[in-house]
Amino acid sequence: MNNIVLTGMPSAGKSTIGVLIAKVLGYGFEDADLLIQKKYGKLLCELIAEYGDAGFLEIENQVNRDVDFTHTVIATGGSAVYCKEAMEQYMANDIVVYIKLPFEEIERRLGNIKRRGVVLKKGQTLKSLYDERTPLYEKYAHIVVNAEGLGIEDLMDSIVGLLLIHEKY
Repeated sequence: MNNIVLTGMPSAGKSTIGVLIAKVLGYGFEDADLLIQKKYGKLLCELIAEYGDAGFLEIENQVNRDVDFTHTVIATGGSAVYCKEAMEQYMANDIVVYIKLPFEEIERRLGNIKRRGVVLKKGQTLKSLYDERTPLYEKYAHIVVNAEGLGIEDLMDSIVGLLLIHEKY
């Protein structure tokens, strides 16, 4: 196993928990959204405005597909599950962990969804986005962690425990 890849809706805690998991396991940590911003020198919302949703997803697919890390926890952007090439590569080479939260918790946590650089089709609601992405998160996951009601430490313990019993780890 090369890396641990965290997926889930925006505000599920991928970046926050990813840093802690990296510390506990002695891994590196990378945030795919920050890799995109660094490569292009722009915020995600600026890239979406400039390239549109489809163009941004091509960028996201390319950056995730081309990551070249080992022993690294990678927090993906919430829309990475639309990037078939990248997700299939992650599934083949790494351990993909879906951090699952109920819609109500995601809605409560999210602030200005547009400012965060979330790929949202014209007229699409957060609920319809959640419903559209959930099956993809489940499809592209070796491990699904129900994070409902868990604090940061408990969530970290759950993920690390599941990683330790996972056959690829």
